[in-house]
Amino acid sequence: MTEKNTGLRWTRPVELRHRRDKAPQIPTNKTHAFFVTNCFIQTASIMEDQVTVITNPLVNVRITSTVYAVEVQRRFNRGLCIADLKGKLEMAVGTPAGSMDLELYSVSDKFMLKMDNNDALLGSYPVDDDCRIHVIDKSGQQVGEFTDVSEVEKFELSDRDYEKRTDSARSFMKRNRVGRFNEEETAKKQAEMAARENEQKAAAEAISVGNRCQVLVPGQPTKVATVMYVGTTDFKPGYWVGVKYDEPLGKHNGTVQEKQYFDCEMKYGAFVKPLNVTVGDFPEEDYGIDEM
Repeated sequence: MTEKNTGLRWTRPVELRHRRDKAPQIPTNKTHAFFVTNCFIQTASIMEDQVTVITNPLVNVRITSTVYAVEVQRRFNRGLCIADLKGKLEMAVGTPAGSMDLELYSVSDKFMLKMDNNDALLGSYPVDDDCRIHVIDKSGQQVGEFTDVSEVEKFELSDRDYEKRTDSARSFMKRNRVGRFNEEETAKKQAEMAARENEQKAAAEAISVGNRCQVLVPGQPTKVATVMYVGTTDFKPGYWVGVKYDEPLGKHNGTVQEKQYFDCEMKYGAFVKPLNVTVGDFPEEDYGIDEM
């Protein structure tokens, strides 16, 4: 073979020890060879004065391990020797580089060979994108040893001991009178809530079952309904009004958390706060459903 002036510096052709599963079809008018360039092996096609590099210097592979249940994706340079590759894999799977064996699997997860020469380049093996490198751990670690925290001893601190600490969030909130440790603000909010609840109770006492009403909840359109229930409930504290809407704009049929407060068709029932209910003469709308 005659050396061409192609601008690509290369050494003499070398043979790979392992062939790929499917060898490429080489046209008879081309010369196909392997070249060692830039510390990785490339496949090149030579025709007249042109050299076309086929192999990418980087390869994307999947990594699995006998001690790590999750498959990860990594990209490596084909010029990386297997010893250095093991050092990088140690960061990915947790197995010490000196305690791992490597196996190469094809894109279809078919076993191909063992990567047992630490001095060989990654590119000297038939590694394609999406191939899988399986790490076999020889250090005695078990699957899930570093991900299962059920056996890890928990740090526990009693409330009494936590109260004594001066560097805790509770201590900071106390010093700066934040949240519930601001007694004046807390008392003010409690007074506002009590006053609001008294207003809700007074509004509920003015509403009777069977009243026609208008319901106006902030952020929702005004709806017309019939009062079906007035009083306290088990699902939330305070006073509530159960209504049956004239249209299917509700959430249930009068039953909440398996307890029936009133009965109506599904999607016609709802519970609202008494202050959102206005009692009055609100006749049912006739939508002419029966008319032709």
